[in-house]
Amino acid sequence: MSKPTHTRIRMFNTKVTYPNQSLDNDLCQAVRAGNTVYVRGQVGTDFDGNLVGLGDPRAQAEQAMKNVKQLLEEAGSDLSHIVKTTTYIIDPRYREPVYQEVGKWLKGVFPISTGIVVSALAQPQWLMEIDIIAVIPDEDAAREGS
Repeated sequence: MSKPTHTRIRMFNTKVTYPNQSLDNDLCQAVRAGNTVYVRGQVGTDFDGNLVGLGDPRAQAEQAMKNVKQLLEEAGSDLSHIVKTTTYIIDPRYREPVYQEVGKWLKGVFPISTGIVVSALAQPQWLMEIDIIAVIPDEDAAREGS
């Protein structure tokens, strides 16, 4: 068998995380592939499955970014190495509170960003979702940048 080319972080099965749905999919919260980290869409739910901020898009964005920070650190990266964000909101009126909160976490980072308004997310109480792509700079690149 060949050596794995990636690391899966926080693996789970959807029958546990979505007991109200008939799903049985093996997923993970993040994947480190080479020096790239792909973070699954994060919502206002903590890693114990508790929703934070029912009805409050800003509070959900804050919890989502806490999750992103933790997952990136577990993968060997951090918020400063985010290169792309994709943000989904279910109401255009949520754009300002969600983007203001995300902006606090990414001040000075300057990632590329895509924002999408969708009719719904996977659970009706979710108002926003954000997925992230980040890098893990190698030691030589980090020294060249300083």
